[in-house]
Amino acid sequence: MVELFKHILHLDFEWLFQNYNDAVYIILFLVIFIETGLVIMPFLPGDSLLFTAGLFARLGYLNLSYLLILLFIAAVLGDQTNYWVGRKIGLRALQIKFRGKNLVKPEYLAKTHLFYEKHGPKTIIMARFVPIVRTFAPFVAGVAEMDYRKFFSFDILGGILWIGSLTLAGYFLGEIPWIRKNIELVALGIIFISVLPIIIEFIKAKRNNTQA
Repeated sequence: MVELFKHILHLDFEWLFQNYNDAVYIILFLVIFIETGLVIMPFLPGDSLLFTAGLFARLGYLNLSYLLILLFIAAVLGDQTNYWVGRKIGLRALQIKFRGKNLVKPEYLAKTHLFYEKHGPKTIIMARFVPIVRTFAPFVAGVAEMDYRKFFSFDILGGILWIGSLTLAGYFLGEIPWIRKNIELVALGIIFISVLPIIIEFIKAKRNNTQA
């Protein structure tokens, strides 16, 4: 299991195909579901995994249609689970500890709250494209008891945009030889672009604190 986890974090799809064959679909489904559905796992590769999965679909390892449908279902189910955990358990989740440390870091929730205040309900869509915020947004929506019908509709749209845009980007850009030969560099670039909003907000917060 540790070996599998290591290869997932490194987006080593070739190793996954060699060892799991068609079960790779299940692995990808679980990664997306866990990243969006469990507040204790915000560090799994979401954006870069989708792009790389689309690229390998272009190379013929995966069926694009199956991939899009399965990952969309995983993303929506993950968010729904996270929402209801937040709604039923709420802030009590903050008190859960492992080896003396909080499983859910309060600062992650604080960042997500700020994101909500700035962008409102559309956060559900925008958060899909921001690591960490993506994991905590549905949980915070549940804690805040956001109207479920509104949450569900925004979540469906966000899931379509997130899964569709990144997976199809990998699929179509997979035609470019340089991208195929430099998957790791491309993945790092996607991660950097994904966390850029967090970096910008962090810099702004630092500036405001300095000026205050």
